[in-house]
Amino acid sequence: MSLDYRKAAQGVLDNIGGASNVASAAHCATRLRLVINDNSKVNTAAIENVEGVKGCFEASGQLQIIFGTGTVNKVFDEFIAISGVEAGTKESAKEAAAQKQNPFFRAIKTLGDVFVPIIPAIVASGLLNGLLGGLSNAIPALQDSSYYNMINLMAGAALSMLPILIAISAAKKFGGNPYLAAVIGFVMIHPNLINAWSVATMDAAEIPVWHVFGLTIQQTGYQGHVIPVIIAILFMSTLEKWLHKHVPEILDLFVTPLVTVLVTGILTMTIIGPVFKVVEDWILIGARALITLPFGVGGLLIGFFYAFTVVAGFHHMYNMIEAQMVSQNPPANIWMPVATAANVGQGAAAMAVAFKTKNEKTKSMALPASLSAFLGITEPAIFGVNIRYRKPFIAGCCGGAVGGMLASLFGIKATAYGITGLFGFLITTDFWLQYAIVMAVSFVVAFAVSYISYKDEAPAQAAPVVEKTDIPAGQKNAEKTEEPAQESSDGQEKKVYAPVSGEAIPSSQVDDPTFASEALGKGLAIIPSEGKVYAPFDGTVEMLFDTKHAVAVTSDDGVEILIHVGVDTVNLKGEGYTAHTATGEKVKKGQLLLEFDMDRIRKAGYQTVTPVIVTNSDEYKSVQVVKTGSVQAGDEVLTVC
Repeated sequence: MSLDYRKAAQGVLDNIGGASNVASAAHCATRLRLVINDNSKVNTAAIENVEGVKGCFEASGQLQIIFGTGTVNKVFDEFIAISGVEAGTKESAKEAAAQKQNPFFRAIKTLGDVFVPIIPAIVASGLLNGLLGGLSNAIPALQDSSYYNMINLMAGAALSMLPILIAISAAKKFGGNPYLAAVIGFVMIHPNLINAWSVATMDAAEIPVWHVFGLTIQQTGYQGHVIPVIIAILFMSTLEKWLHKHVPEILDLFVTPLVTVLVTGILTMTIIGPVFKVVEDWILIGARALITLPFGVGGLLIGFFYAFTVVAGFHHMYNMIEAQMVSQNPPANIWMPVATAANVGQGAAAMAVAFKTKNEKTKSMALPASLSAFLGITEPAIFGVNIRYRKPFIAGCCGGAVGGMLASLFGIKATAYGITGLFGFLITTDFWLQYAIVMAVSFVVAFAVSYISYKDEAPAQAAPVVEKTDIPAGQKNAEKTEEPAQESSDGQEKKVYAPVSGEAIPSSQVDDPTFASEALGKGLAIIPSEGKVYAPFDGTVEMLFDTKHAVAVTSDDGVEILIHVGVDTVNLKGEGYTAHTATGEKVKKGQLLLEFDMDRIRKAGYQTVTPVIVTNSDEYKSVQVVKTGSVQAGDEVLTVC
């Protein structure tokens, strides 16, 4: 029986405290996104039992309810109709959620928005540093090799030029010119300044100074510093935007860049840099002091409470602390191993739920979510499973605490940030055995506590929906019964071919709870190597989204596929995408459906990873991944039967 969209919308509305409790409502390709005034009125368990709901979690200040492609928009229309809430866009919902947060959380989110886009550059440097360190330990003579020296230049580039990377990213966040920001970043590490890493070995009398505005300023660079750069670019962006508004257009091209760089540069070197350098030093000293408390107490505390900070949304602050640590000479990120312990703990707790539960829906969500956590992506495990059942969440925290204590006692150091879990071995090459012990202990403790404490709960009941009927008075209202979902019975194996070329990965590795937990259906994801999407079989385009970032196609034999280009790319509003098809069009396998500009998507701060999901997986006995790794468009990647 087809879904009653109005009943589903009513079920959601009844369990969020009514229309008066909704600050903003929007939807994306797969989820209803609501900003709630009072979260205490939300009955998450009941929402998950509303017909049509495939999952529910809270993230980034939004209650996100998964309905799936082609369904969410219809439920949303009914939700707006019965609630009277004004419809908004996904972006407006994010803005409403941000405004709802207090200034501290907004500041923490801003830090995350600045640091996340530059993680790939830091990861590349960290991996090269780690690999070179491991190889040189095994083969000492390698350090005299020209190959070693050449690669060593690459390994140190991102970290030595970190202020420039931060400046560019911060300008994009604050709305400034990234090229002017790059100039300010370069000024702060100009070779005419004394390298910050060399200052510690010099006497104060040896350091040259400027005498300006009655101040004595040491001529030292800001290598290894991040907060002074962010504050400088915040000021620069604010000044630049003010000048654009007030300088006549005929002079704007000349006056605005000149004044922006000159004023920002002087203020940065005389006030912003010296003041916020001290503030940053205090933060770094405090973080190190905490994590190195005697007997591993610091690691224990951080490991236990780390997942709480993920739930609260201020774990992005750690990017700044880790960036400071890896920008020291030599890089020494002592925070990352503790974070790994916390992440593995949450993954192990979710895995215990998967092994113990008899609820197939919970099992199908918990297992892939746990595997995702072992690779460093914990949101599916935390929001999809552990927080929902509470005891597994605390079990994961216990595993994180014990593992974090060991990481602190072992003194494990990483050479980059942005990587945890299994991939962390690549940046902890000098401590691989200790790192393995930390992961193993975190897993065992969290799994054991979760398995012992978890019990399947009776499903919560959604609030009743009163429907008007014409049944005569005195006659009992018969309950509606729904026909069970029909399973495919033709016994024929159906093939799905790769719609894009690139690197095929399990769905659990996608950095998005909806896709990672396979709430919408089973499948895989492809990290594209070219910006083209082709039809995965002969069929019909069921829906091409207005933003052109996703397309749903149904094969001639009934397999429904969602191809979603990127994560959160709906925010681009179609920019960078070109459609070569339309809703309702019949297509042949290999026919070009979409083109997308990968560089443009990445520069906007979004991932290009493309989930390929069988959205009617529950109609089949099995959906099997045939191939991972390198694939070409047209290669067989899934079989459905």
